[in-house]
Parts: sequence; C-alpha cells; structure tokens
Amino acid sequence: MNSDLVVTPAVTIPAGELRWRFSHSSGPGGQGVNTSDSRVELSWDPESSVALPPDVRDRALLRLAPRLAGGLLTVTSSQFRSQLRNREAARTRLATLVRDAVAPPAPPRRPTRPTRGSQLRRLEGKRRRSEIKRLRRGDQ
Repeated sequence: MNSDLVVTPAVTIPAGELRWRFSHSSGPGGQGVNTSDSRVELSWDPESSVALPPDVRDRALLRLAPRLAGGLLTVTSSQFRSQLRNREAARTRLATLVRDAVAPPAPPRRPTRPTRGSQLRRLEGKRRRSEIKRLRRGDQ
C-alpha cells in the first residue's frame, strides 16, 4: 500500500508525502478490537506538496481551509474490521477531497429571463393558492 495516490490524471501525490497513523478502532471487531490497530489516519500537507502546481495549490488551500488542522489534511477510517480495507477507504476519501479541491471553478452563470410560459404558470399557481385560502376563510 506504499504507492502514489492518483487524484486526477494531472495530479498524483507521491507516497512519501502521505503520513499514516494506526490506532484501536471503536467499531466492530469483537475481541480483536482491543488488540488490532485497525483505525487508520491518513494525513497530507498540501502547502508543501510538490504534487500541485502553484495556482492549483492556492485554489486547493482556499477550498480545503476549513478541513486543515495545523496545515494538514487528515482523513480517518474505521468502518471496516480490516486495517487494509480502512487504508483503501482513507486513500479513496483523501483522493476525493483533493479532486474536488483542485477542480477548476465552474463557469459563471449567464443570467436569463424567465420564459413567458413559466411566468404564466407561476401566476396561475399563485391564483389557485389564493383561491384555496379564500375559500377556507368563511363568511367573516
């Protein structure tokens, strides 16, 4: 499991930049939960990474800012009993987070006007709702 993490075809995080920690999991495992270190923490420092070009790094740091603790992006996995499966889950989760963070911004929305049909449907719905509420009132 000591291989590079492919995030996108253009972005690959070298294995040397990934830091692994293992600890006891609180999840399923029966008697073995107290003896096996199946919980996995995977950390990566995006600021000092050589995997990201400077402009992509700035965008990723901006988008990942709420998730960074001490400059590190950390994901944990303890959903499986096996450390190997938790490692794979952590790698997948980290790759997804980084992929979303380095994605180019969406093109700006071109403002459009509502169509005549949508305006008429909206007004008809308002009239219908108004009539329903008027009929509920009674004679006042």
